[in-house]
Amino acid sequence: MDEALIRSLTPGVLTVLVRRGADFAAAEDAVQDALVEAVRGWPDDPPRDPKGWLVTVAWRRFLDATRADTARRRREDRVEEESAPGPASDVDDTLQLYFLCAHPSLTPSSAVALTLRAVGGLTTRQIARAYLVPEATMAQRISRAKRTVSGVRFDRPGDVATVLRVLYLVFNEGYSGDVDLAAEAIRLTRQLAASVDHPEVAGLLALMLLHHARRAARTAPDGSLVPLAEQDRGRWDTASIAEGVRILQAALARDRLGEFQAQAAIAALHADAPTAGETDWVQIVEWYDELSRLTDNPVVRLNRAVAVGEADGPRAGLAELAALDDALPRHTAVAAYLHERDGDLDTAARLYAEAAHKAPDLAERDHLTRQAARLNSRHRQGR
Repeated sequence: MDEALIRSLTPGVLTVLVRRGADFAAAEDAVQDALVEAVRGWPDDPPRDPKGWLVTVAWRRFLDATRADTARRRREDRVEEESAPGPASDVDDTLQLYFLCAHPSLTPSSAVALTLRAVGGLTTRQIARAYLVPEATMAQRISRAKRTVSGVRFDRPGDVATVLRVLYLVFNEGYSGDVDLAAEAIRLTRQLAASVDHPEVAGLLALMLLHHARRAARTAPDGSLVPLAEQDRGRWDTASIAEGVRILQAALARDRLGEFQAQAAIAALHADAPTAGETDWVQIVEWYDELSRLTDNPVVRLNRAVAVGEADGPRAGLAELAALDDALPRHTAVAAYLHERDGDLDTAARLYAEAAHKAPDLAERDHLTRQAARLNSRHRQGR
C-alpha cells in the first residue's frame, strides 16, 4: 500500500465533503475513518480510483454519523441527497483547506496540529509522537481547533503568509517520533506551490530544500551537533541544493522579494561555497540588510552580526552585537564565538559556558559545553 498516496489525497477528499455541505469537523472525522479503512483494505484489494473510493467511503461515514446525531431532523434534506459512488470532482480546494487550517483565530500550535492532520493526513497518534505529548492531549488540541474553525466559510479568502509561517513551524521541528516533520513540511509546501502561484511559497520551498540538503552532515555519529563551518560538504544533498537554487532563481526573477526568498538566498550562498573559507560573507551581509528591511525581527539582526563578524572582522561583529538586546536567544553564544575569533579565549570560554545554561535543547547545550571545555583546556595547556 502506498501510504504517501493516501496522505496526498487527504486534502482533496476533505474539501469534496465540505463542498457537499458537511461541516469541517464532521468531514475531517469521516475522512480519518475512510483512511483507516484504506489502510486495512487496500493492500488486498486496491481501488481503480483511489480518490473516488475515499470520497465515497468518507461521505458514507459522514452520513452515518449525521443520521445518528440528535439533530438528525435538521439535516434530513442533506442526508437524502447522498451522492452516488463515482469519480470525484476535479475541483481542487486544497488552497482553501490550507487557509482554514491556518486561520488567524487558531494558536500556532493548534494550526500546526490541524494542518498535519487535515492536510497532511497524519493520525493523531503520529502527531502526538512527533511533538512528544500524550495522544489524548493532542486529540483535545485538534478537537478544539476543529470546533474553532467549524463555522468559518470555506470560500473565505485566506492569508498565504500565515500558511507559510505554519509550514515553517512544522519544518523547524525536524524529526521526532515516527514522522519526519521536515520532509512532511517540504511535501506540504510542494502541494501548496501546486495550488497557488506565489513567489514567497517558492521562496519557502527553496529555503526548506537548501536547509534539508545539509541534514546528513549536521550531526556526528555520536549525535553531537556539527557547526556549518565544520560540516563535510561532500555529504550535502546536491540534488536538493540544485532544485532549491532553481526554484529560488525563478522566484527572485519575479521581483517581488519576500522574507523567505531572502532567507533562501542566504542559504544558497552557503550551499554555493566549496569550503567554509570561500563563503561570500559580504553578499550574505547584503542579503541580511534586505531581510532586515522586510521584517522587524531581532534574530535577523543577531544573525547579521555574525555575518558582519565574518565579513569585516570579529570586532565589527561585536560592535553590531552590542546594539542588540542581550536577552535575545543565542545572543550569548554569538558573543562567545566572536570573542573567540577576536582571540579573547577567557571571555569566550566563560560565555560558552553561560550560553550552555541557556540552551533550548540538550544537543545545543552539549555542543556549547564542549566549546567551553575546549577553550579551557587550551588555556591550561598554555600556562
